[in-house]
Amino acid sequence: MITILKANMEHSKAEGYLGHVQFSVEGHEHPYEITLQSMRNKDDWSYALNFLSESGKEEDIEAVEELLEEDEWFDLLVNAGLQVLDK
Repeated sequence: MITILKANMEHSKAEGYLGHVQFSVEGHEHPYEITLQSMRNKDDWSYALNFLSESGKEEDIEAVEELLEEDEWFDLLVNAGLQVLDK
């Protein structure tokens, strides 16, 4: 349902973990980008969700927000960023 297009993640003592994951969702016209940040550890994330390059339907982004409330989908995106950090 979610396809990872690109991911990056950085870590510094001052800013903690900061990453961006670009992804598409099956059936949605436009891809998305989620910005992830964790100041303390890898278990306490805040995020901002946006369309990647051009705006799409409000209903689509709301549907993705609902998906992200399920830990499985949110964890998928966080892990995509963390995998790049470890390399």
